[in-house]
Amino acid sequence: MTTAKPLSNHVALVTGGSRGIGAAIARRLAQDGADVAIGYGSSAERAQALATELQGLGVRAAAFQADLAMPAQVASLVRHVAEHFGKLDILVNNAGVFVTGGVGDAAPDLAAIDRQHAINVGSVAAAVRAAVPLISDYGRIITIGSSAGDHSPWPGIADYSATKAAVAAYSRGWARDLAPRGITVNTVQPGSTDTEMNPASSDFAAVQKAGIPLGRFARPEEIAAAVAFLARPDASFITGISLNVDGGLAA
Repeated sequence: MTTAKPLSNHVALVTGGSRGIGAAIARRLAQDGADVAIGYGSSAERAQALATELQGLGVRAAAFQADLAMPAQVASLVRHVAEHFGKLDILVNNAGVFVTGGVGDAAPDLAAIDRQHAINVGSVAAAVRAAVPLISDYGRIITIGSSAGDHSPWPGIADYSATKAAVAAYSRGWARDLAPRGITVNTVQPGSTDTEMNPASSDFAAVQKAGIPLGRFARPEEIAAAVAFLARPDASFITGISLNVDGGLAA
């Protein structure tokens, strides 16, 4: 007798799902039985390859391109996913960018800062607003924040920290808004994680590890495990939280 997987007959959309934490989340949700839509910006080959990999697990999977700095494209992405798969049960807002710069910089890259806000905050709000009329009752909305949303451990990351604090605040408010439908809304806040954006082998890695009680970077799969737990039916009484997955950094 085959035991049903916890996310069988569920459809999930993972934005920024072609690599790093997003790809790990897509794989884990598929392993747990979900059909997975992979949202990507420019990595078409990687997104398509991942979709093919996930299909090998016996689930439906497809890749969808969108510029998440453009709210109209974000809304279109959500609608296309729901149309393609017939429904939407789980929305994972994973896409994000990281721009540094001190508040006193003489020539700040304001365009990059504005795009960071558009993707890290604006795309999340646009995706959730588009998803609300489509997502199933008792569905799941999970946003990848950051431990930097609670504190700024180094100079020059205030703009990034502010975007991650914003999505955590949004999630708390949306949790109340959507509670009557049984939809849970939570934020997962990773600490330093070994990805292309922030490799554990970088020159700055030793500084980061020094502040982590467990003394190492997270693996993307460890972040994905937290997302998968919150997506499961048995996490139905957890909503409005920011879950730190940071090796004890916030302890």
